[in-house]
Amino acid sequence: MRISPIRIFQMQRMSAIALLVFMTIHMVVVHYPPGHIDFSLIIVRMAQPIWKVIDILFLASVLIHALTGMYMVLTDVQQIGRYRQALEWAAVIIFILAFIYGTQTILAFQPPATANVIP
Repeated sequence: MRISPIRIFQMQRMSAIALLVFMTIHMVVVHYPPGHIDFSLIIVRMAQPIWKVIDILFLASVLIHALTGMYMVLTDVQQIGRYRQALEWAAVIIFILAFIYGTQTILAFQPPATANVIP
């Protein structure tokens, strides 16, 4: 597998735009709710499927942005050049494992039976 540096650059920039959107949503909903910050707000939000989709897309954006950035920084070092293909595979494997783990965590969340959940 060989991904061109320009494609990685494009992935980095597209994920940065997605991060701006998702981080703005995250900050407004989680950190600046009316009143005070309370874990019950997170329970209500995570009980709704649309928020699970948003969180999964946020997770994917973070992973793509971080791993492409790390890859580009590491491959800028001349001595690492011969390990480029191994770094590509490591980044893909880390992405897959972290995405599966994060997605399972998000999807497995079920609000407690006593939580006041908005339908």
